[in-house]
Amino acid sequence: MARIKYYYDTETCKYERVKTSTWDVFFNLLGFFAVASIIAIGIFLTFSAYFDSPKEALLKKENRELAYHNKIITKDMDEVFDMLQVLQERDDNIYRSIFEAEPIPMEIRNLSTGGSKKYQELYESELENEQLIVKTYSKVDSLKRKIYVQTISYDEIMAMAKDKSKMLAAIPAIQPVENRDLTRLASGFGMRIHPIYKGRRMHTGIDFAAPRGTPIYATGDGKIKLAKKSLLKTGYGNQVEIDHGFGYISKYAHMQSFIVKVGQNVKRGEIIGYIGSTGGSTAPHLHYEIHKNGIKIDPIQYMIQDITDGEYQKLLELASRENQSLG
Repeated sequence: MARIKYYYDTETCKYERVKTSTWDVFFNLLGFFAVASIIAIGIFLTFSAYFDSPKEALLKKENRELAYHNKIITKDMDEVFDMLQVLQERDDNIYRSIFEAEPIPMEIRNLSTGGSKKYQELYESELENEQLIVKTYSKVDSLKRKIYVQTISYDEIMAMAKDKSKMLAAIPAIQPVENRDLTRLASGFGMRIHPIYKGRRMHTGIDFAAPRGTPIYATGDGKIKLAKKSLLKTGYGNQVEIDHGFGYISKYAHMQSFIVKVGQNVKRGEIIGYIGSTGGSTAPHLHYEIHKNGIKIDPIQYMIQDITDGEYQKLLELASRENQSLG
């Protein structure tokens, strides 16, 4: 039950009852609700400042997880970049050096992947963390580009390696006759006494003295370019030429006979004929030459396979003696 209020009226000298109007009630209630609202808002703001709503807490948790995983991804990408840098250095300084190939220019390795225009849509999307997202995309694109260039480089190296193995098999690198005791090398490359004219002339090959019928071997893989018989008592006599590719040709002269024909493929160590004394020869022997890009070069430089360093030094010494050639 509401309490009745009185006031003292000085004119009537009596206590009169306080009469409350509807507006008084309304304004009292309005003031109460205003104060209550202010207090409520204050409490809400204070609570919001120190405590997160469930939705805000979830979003903050997701942001923390995204930031954590982005940090890990960035670290992993940096490690991949470092590993790729090591591969690039090996590629340029080791692999390409072995195959005598030029390093890949840095402007090719670091070629742009499209610049800022490529990420224009991301910028226009007004993302919250657009700088972070664009930076990550840019790093991934750069990594993909570098990996692509490195893959192409390795494809080239594989092709060069295959070509190199063919070249190594093709280079004339063994002695054309069996010469285990190293006694058959009779005359080397250079100025020698001609057996017929008795004057010093350029001897463009190496002579191996051996009995008639001694097998002659192909010194490298190749294709028979020339297989020619001759009844003349001058010149190379019966002779064979092998085109090894890569600019190399080997010549075998003064042969008794040959068992190959033009266009035939031969392997290193395969018998191609037998020693004789045809053409301008004074004794059974093999005159052996190597041509590189059309120039006659010293074959002794290439006789490095299937012999020791000491045996090679002995061959060099025998070939350097300025004696008389055999033809």
